[in-house]
Amino acid sequence: MAEKRYATNVSIILGVSVVLMLFIFLLVGHHRDIPDRVRMDRGALLGTGSSAAERIKPVAQVNVASAETQPEPVKNAAAAPPTPRNGQQVYQATCVACHDAGIAGAPKLGDKSQWAKHIAKGRDALYASAVNGVQGSAGAMPPKGGNPALSNAEVRAAVDYMVARSK
Repeated sequence: MAEKRYATNVSIILGVSVVLMLFIFLLVGHHRDIPDRVRMDRGALLGTGSSAAERIKPVAQVNVASAETQPEPVKNAAAAPPTPRNGQQVYQATCVACHDAGIAGAPKLGDKSQWAKHIAKGRDALYASAVNGVQGSAGAMPPKGGNPALSNAEVRAAVDYMVARSK
């Protein structure tokens, strides 16, 4: 019985060894011609005449100026001030978002009944509300209609445009 178990173990070990040796043999045979394939692939790259330095050069370079270099004086190029937009342009760019649909209690453009109470307060009150913003019972208007890039003159022009269209 012990001899049978011993023979079984030996045959299993020999079988696994044969399979392992066969795997190694096939692996080596398969990869034996890889250096030739690499040489052929490399030949296509080297055949273009490009040097190794060209092939491995970085995509970009960063030049850091040393502390010893003097910066060039800045040339004063006076930028032309942006041309002020008229009231209609400001309305179309900024005010239309709320005043076209009446959002947050904003009086709709052209609605005479809604604008009458605002116009009655006077232009100076309308200008102040538009430039500084206003908190009303129906909602709030942010300063300059939410566009801080607008100048006060542009905001006044937009108010004038809306009042003229709503009288």
